[in-house]
Amino acid sequence: MTDISKAGAFVLGHRMVKRMGYGAMQLAGPGVFGPPRDHDTAIAVLRAAIAAGVNHIDTSDFYGPHVTNRLIKEALHPYPDDLVIVTKIGARRGDDGSWNPAFSPAELIGAVHDNLRHLGVDIIDVVNLRLMFGVHGPAEGSLEAPLTALAELQRQGLVRHIGLSNITPTQLAEGRAICEIVCVQNLYNVAHRGDDAMIDELARDGIAYVPYFPLGGFSPLQSASLSAVARRIGATPLQVALAWLLQRAPNILLIPGTSSLDHLAENLSAADLELSPEDLAALEA
Repeated sequence: MTDISKAGAFVLGHRMVKRMGYGAMQLAGPGVFGPPRDHDTAIAVLRAAIAAGVNHIDTSDFYGPHVTNRLIKEALHPYPDDLVIVTKIGARRGDDGSWNPAFSPAELIGAVHDNLRHLGVDIIDVVNLRLMFGVHGPAEGSLEAPLTALAELQRQGLVRHIGLSNITPTQLAEGRAICEIVCVQNLYNVAHRGDDAMIDELARDGIAYVPYFPLGGFSPLQSASLSAVARRIGATPLQVALAWLLQRAPNILLIPGTSSLDHLAENLSAADLELSPEDLAALEA
């Protein structure tokens, strides 16, 4: 079994977590909507992740909705002492599976209480405020009102730490002026490196950066380069993409998701990879 501690650890809120974590989004049904395809396998994947040493799980009550949090509670509660569960608020699902903004104080308060109830906890380790000003990614807009509402829930003792998701550098600066931010979760991979400067800033300040979609948006040429490196070192393209992220910066925490036990083992095995300077040059060309 892979020793995921090889990938190192980084601080997330008040705890050190292993840099190879797990994202629960894919445990919900197609389109992240409805129940899992295979309930028993979903439970087994969560338990296997913990058995492999994962101590950072990313989730949200709008996955399903309510599906992944209930699965996490069923599979893992009472939770291991070292487990950090990170959730997200700021969206709600329509009856048709659509993703809709949910930024009002009432919606944010309701979302935090839904997460508390469905996870079976009295306080959430980290809550990410996900912004939805743009349809296809981060877009400018003030986060003062929703973040202030979330910070009030933190003062009430319902939320231990606060993070931000789907944000711009301007919004990061605005958020850090309102409250302590312990992590940022954005789309980032070897093909989409718009957050390079943000990652370096956060690393200097000891703040975690959690990229999602490690294979998202690759051009055919970029995909070919990734596949070529993977063939050369006897790995899969996803393993190479994850290994590149681990080597990119020490504050990057990974949350690859899957609903398959085989794919879970494959993802975690990326902790064993060490890309050579030649591999890195080929990927970054």
